[in-house]
Amino acid sequence: MDTTTGPTAAGDDRPAAPRPVLEAPDIARVLTRIAHEIVERAKGADDVVLLGIPTRGVFLARRLAVKLEEITGRTVPVGSLDITMYRDDLRMRPARALARTEIPADGVDGRLVVLVDDVLFSGRTIRAALDALGDIGRPRAVQLAVLVDRGHRELPIRADYVGKNLPTSLRETVRVQLTEEDGRDGVLLGTRAPAPARER
Repeated sequence: MDTTTGPTAAGDDRPAAPRPVLEAPDIARVLTRIAHEIVERAKGADDVVLLGIPTRGVFLARRLAVKLEEITGRTVPVGSLDITMYRDDLRMRPARALARTEIPADGVDGRLVVLVDDVLFSGRTIRAALDALGDIGRPRAVQLAVLVDRGHRELPIRADYVGKNLPTSLRETVRVQLTEEDGRDGVLLGTRAPAPARER
């Protein structure tokens, strides 16, 4: 297995090939652990609602709902929360299609809402999710579950449930692959190509 995360060779600035940091069995295992942690902290799952942040957060939320039902014997409501129009960089990004927001029939008022995302980075996605959620209802409490926390927070946001803490540099990339979207499960750590030097 190639464990290189820097340049491929001396004097070579090409990014190294991405290396796996989580495989399919690892993802299944950490989701099971997170589900147990949710049940323990919530003392059950009676008022838990899972809301995934598109795209991969939705698939992770659905998987967590299945595991919570296996643990508790209760069906846990699951939905999706599109944050596109709540992003603080909306005007700086290319136009993007809106994803679907789907809120369970009983809503979120008075419930424990667990937001689910694939990677926690700057925290800006979660800030946008909190704004979007505030326009939908008033949960009793809001928690955050992520598959990977890669650090480099720009806002005072932390996850309540973390599959893997993965220290990274800003040059490194974290790519989550899920079968529902990518045909396979995995988390890959890679490096960005360096920015081209400016002409003098």
